[in-house]
Amino acid sequence: MTELSPAPSVTVHAAIAEIPALAWDACAGTANPFVSHAFLAALEQAGSVGAATGWQPCHLALRDGGGAVLAVVPLYLKTHSMGEYVFDHAWAEASHRAGRRYYPKLQGAVPFTPVPGPRLLIGPAIPADLARRALAQAMIALCGQIGASSVHVTFAEPADVAALTAAGFLLRLGWQYHWHNDGYTTFDDFLAALSSRRRKAIRKERDAVAASGIGLSTLVGDDIKPHHWDSFHRLYQATCDRKWGEAYLNRAFFECLSASAVGEKAVLILAIQDGETVGAAFNMLGEDCLFGRNWGGAAIEAPFLHFEACYYRAIDFAISHRLGRVEAGAQGEHKIARGYLPVPTRSAHWVSAPDLRGAVGRFLDHERAVVERHIAEQRADGPFRCSGSE
Repeated sequence: MTELSPAPSVTVHAAIAEIPALAWDACAGTANPFVSHAFLAALEQAGSVGAATGWQPCHLALRDGGGAVLAVVPLYLKTHSMGEYVFDHAWAEASHRAGRRYYPKLQGAVPFTPVPGPRLLIGPAIPADLARRALAQAMIALCGQIGASSVHVTFAEPADVAALTAAGFLLRLGWQYHWHNDGYTTFDDFLAALSSRRRKAIRKERDAVAASGIGLSTLVGDDIKPHHWDSFHRLYQATCDRKWGEAYLNRAFFECLSASAVGEKAVLILAIQDGETVGAAFNMLGEDCLFGRNWGGAAIEAPFLHFEACYYRAIDFAISHRLGRVEAGAQGEHKIARGYLPVPTRSAHWVSAPDLRGAVGRFLDHERAVVERHIAEQRADGPFRCSGSE
């Protein structure tokens, strides 16, 4: 077992601005834009994240004896369970029935962003196993110090989850839908890999959008101007209102994002009819992935527009930019018919109260078996041609 001398120490930060961007990003890497200093800072600067919204930053920094940052965790003190996409409302209710507070709790996550990625962000100057062990212990210790009920690290990478479960966290499985580029050079190459029925259905859907008079364009980085963000946010807000959802991201966030170091990674797919933007899909570009994030659409009759803007145009973009995959996020079994297959997602949960911990552990044991079976069944019924058959 590797150890450092002197042992690293942990500091807690109420704003990501307290940690230098270069030091944070040396730990975060460049593959996933959501854990970058710039993206997380934009959420804080815009006020989408903060005490007023129930997401109080308390980021951890693991430091060497001289104070240099070795590893970090994007961590938040939560007073509710909104905007997480890994639902624990039943756990909160059980805690309350037992006469115990469930909030506040600690959340290791990217707010409002169900994108899998690293959560224990480790720089090159420390062994990864040592850093993960120290960060897991630090989160458990902080939970006790501030009187939080629990720690939840959501949409984490397998290596992070393995270290957390070794420290006593409980494993939770979920799933979402990703499209994988099997060496396609054109969209037709992708269609050729599908069953005849699904291939014809997708062509029919795309043809219907093309015949509707709605034009689509894809803007990246600096090509996205303030009026484009105005249109997107108006549609995003309207879509949330129609579906009784919470529009977590305010207009200021997109302004801060565009002005930041990660603004060049924004990808906006616009649908325009008679000079008016009637749909828009917000994505972020990683090193080998296009991450689908939010959709905004007007209340108009536009069959298949959502599929075209969010799924097919994303595939077009990935193929043309030689990206390995598109992550379309959680929910929506309709994505399977369009080439997006279910993949497991992982979260880790530390629950301090022994009785609640036991109940949650039993529930998660059962849930994991159900999720694994569900993923296997959905993949078996996928849209791709069986070997040797059409």
